[in-house]
Amino acid sequence: MARRGSDLDGAIDAYLDHLATERGLARRSIEAYGRDLAAFAQTAAGRSGRRAGGIDAALIRAHLASLSARGLSPRSQARALAAVRGLVRYLAREGAGDAGAIRDLHVRRPPSLLPGALGAADVTRLVEETPVGGRRPLRDRAMLELMYATGLRVSEVAQLTGAQLRLEEGFVSVVGKGGKERVVPLGRRAREALAAYLAEERPRLTGRRASAHVFVRPGGKPLSRQSIWKLVRRRARSAGVVARVSPHTLRHTFATHLLGGGADLRVVQALLGHVDIGTTQIYTHVAPERLRSVHRRHHPRA
Repeated sequence: MARRGSDLDGAIDAYLDHLATERGLARRSIEAYGRDLAAFAQTAAGRSGRRAGGIDAALIRAHLASLSARGLSPRSQARALAAVRGLVRYLAREGAGDAGAIRDLHVRRPPSLLPGALGAADVTRLVEETPVGGRRPLRDRAMLELMYATGLRVSEVAQLTGAQLRLEEGFVSVVGKGGKERVVPLGRRAREALAAYLAEERPRLTGRRASAHVFVRPGGKPLSRQSIWKLVRRRARSAGVVARVSPHTLRHTFATHLLGGGADLRVVQALLGHVDIGTTQIYTHVAPERLRSVHRRHHPRA
């Protein structure tokens, strides 16, 4: 490690650099770590003199207590503790701290919220029913078909370029969190909707301006994440879908319907771009009938 002094602020900067350059974490993840560790440095200011070597269990407990007093949820406290754990482990590996400081420190986390998934009828209405007065029907349908067909994150949809689409081959190449690339198949309906949009409506939106992005607004500028959120919610209201719908709902629905149809959990993990299969396992809770039927069919004593 290129040492930046023994102060805690310098240690945090070095750790964030490590996350970016060696572990390849996404910018948003690094920003979240930075916010959590900046709050920890504030707590440490009056206790350890901002010394990286002054981190101990008492300091971390004091920090968690201050977060609780500020009304942060157990989930947020657990995230903050994870950031501090990572910093302490990093310092210990670099010979500038003691990993024992984080031993036996835990936050009681609430049960994971089950993902909300739409039924097949709701998905059909959301994707196929064009709102009265809808100005970009081909673009909007192509986007919704793509999101349901692939489970892409809203940021991945917003950043999608034409070079990533392989309509004839039937797949899309996605650069996800941490710069990791994955390939996701495209179904027939998604390919047809995308082809219609690219051939008929997108040229009118871009005009004479060249744009690498697939989903654009007039003038060729890419749609923002916020624009996509608003579009999805507007389409849901117009289609009469009662459930609260967001781009993440379509990602949940993609995973849930795959598992419900018999897909292997490891396959769903790869398609979603999850590094840890534990993140994907939450979807097993939303398909209990499918799990029971597989158990009955394959277990000798079911």
